Amino acid sequence: MHFNNKSYWESYLLEDIDYLIVGGGIVGLTCGIALKSKLPKARVVVLERGNWPSGASIKNAGFACFGSVSELLDDAKSHTQDQLIALIRQRAQGLKLLKTIVTPEAMDYQGYGGYEYFLNHQKHLAQECFDVLDWANKLAKEALKTTEEVYALVDNVYGFGGVGSRGIFNKFEGQIHTGRLMEALSVKASSSGVQFIGGVKALSHQAQGNQIIVQTQGHGPIKTKKLLLATNGYTRDYLPDLVTPARAQVLITEPIDGLKIKGTFHLDQGYYYFRNIDQRILLGGGRNLDFKGETTTLEQTSEKIQGALEAILKEVILPGKKAAISARWSGIMGVGPQKKPIIKALAPNVYCGIRLGGMGVAIGAEVGQKLADLASKQLD
Repeated sequence: MHFNNKSYWESYLLEDIDYLIVGGGIVGLTCGIALKSKLPKARVVVLERGNWPSGASIKNAGFACFGSVSELLDDAKSHTQDQLIALIRQRAQGLKLLKTIVTPEAMDYQGYGGYEYFLNHQKHLAQECFDVLDWANKLAKEALKTTEEVYALVDNVYGFGGVGSRGIFNKFEGQIHTGRLMEALSVKASSSGVQFIGGVKALSHQAQGNQIIVQTQGHGPIKTKKLLLATNGYTRDYLPDLVTPARAQVLITEPIDGLKIKGTFHLDQGYYYFRNIDQRILLGGGRNLDFKGETTTLEQTSEKIQGALEAILKEVILPGKKAAISARWSGIMGVGPQKKPIIKALAPNVYCGIRLGGMGVAIGAEVGQKLADLASKQLD
């Protein structure tokens, strides 16, 4: 006779679920918090493949940003002007919303501003961005409902190597401590009554009467009245064709004596990005060196991209200085042909809030709340 080795008490933990959220990152946790606020008596369970939030929400660089000028120029190729304004507004409002869920102090928000610099071989791109500064400011001011200039020319104030003498500064940009953000979100979700179950990977689902049966790896089937997918970059492993995974590789240095660099920094149309944290440099990017290879959900690093990151560190960020590497990792983003997230019903009682386009910190809370709004109608 075969048994699954679950105790009677373990079985209780997975009974009578009203809302099962797959994915325990920013979207999943804020969705759970919003659901419990709307429906305090509902049983809300977050299912996470890792032991704790393990997707891009805990792997990201902690940029509180809404797009550099070169990124806006690139986005203009596939978005109308109104869509660009809506993108900026959504990101700015999303950051504002996040600060109401987790205080700026709790996530260690620092408003040092953001910088965009241009590598020496990108003089044409740099000039193009300088020439459209008025256009970019018009879009950003409309989106932010401000009369202040958002983007302004700035000198190479930190003496970076291999870049031009001028860049662009955005005083509205900031940075957060990603670990503290996820810790605070986890605590708030738990205190709201959201149950978090880590180390369980969802594989598939099917409708059975008025319930959804979710098949899991090594944990058997789980029944729920409503299923909410907040799997972002990992969605293709679960449901193909909705989202394209995009791996982002990162490294961080050991502490550097006398480090004066403060802010969030963008290079090469945002394909490279770096910041200060705890007297260290955190640097990520390089996906454009191997788009095909980085379209994956494998959480690994590659010599090619890590080598490119080290070159940026040594030649651009800290020219003439040495810095030891403390750690390397990768995170999986979810992207698509446009940067608008997908928040919709996939089937009766099955919903998704996915494809955050590398802007999870900025829009994750808003996507989570909208997903909760969509799924919180009267239970069938």
